[in-house]
Amino acid sequence: MTTSPAKSSPRNRMTGPQRRSQLIEVGRRLFAEKGFEGTTVEEIAATAGVSKPVLYEHFGGKEGLYAVVVDREIQALLGQMTEALTQEKTHARALLEAAAMALLDYIETSTDGFRILVRDSPPGQSTGSFASLISDIASQVEHILAAEFKRRRLDPKTAPLYAQMLVGMVAIPGGWWLDSRRMKKEDVAAHLVNLAWNGLSGMEPRPVLRTKPHKG
Repeated sequence: MTTSPAKSSPRNRMTGPQRRSQLIEVGRRLFAEKGFEGTTVEEIAATAGVSKPVLYEHFGGKEGLYAVVVDREIQALLGQMTEALTQEKTHARALLEAAAMALLDYIETSTDGFRILVRDSPPGQSTGSFASLISDIASQVEHILAAEFKRRRLDPKTAPLYAQMLVGMVAIPGGWWLDSRRMKKEDVAAHLVNLAWNGLSGMEPRPVLRTKPHKG
């Protein structure tokens, strides 16, 4: 008696949401490694094991995938920063320390995401740049600085400017620390807070330039 050959089991296929998640992870990794311009649609599709039309079906192209990746990273970082800044801390320095640690934690645990955020946005895209991210995070700490400024009899209207400076002061050294790792994360945060807090402590109510700029 002869037996018919066994039918091969059908290949497991990803659902739409599973494929979308896979493409996001592949894009995230490639964008972090090569940047937006250095990453091609062909490379994303080949790495994910799909055809280019699949990528276009889910995201409309490389730009759409990049926008989703960036938005996810921004939301993740802003979520960590907001959580740190809304904890019940009675002292402004404690909040500053929490914010510094939250940003460094993100840099450490989401290295690919941070590398994507610090790169320039692709041409024609107004959101997702490092500058816009800094602005978004700074808006979270403005009210904290404004309250501290009022307590110290400083002009609270300047709080947004100082918020931008403080967040940038943490973010830029954070990139240096990511590449060098010469110091412990907690030590980096401590030095950043040291400069920021002691700088705030000695601020003048109405600062002016001590030397007049030369006119050309």
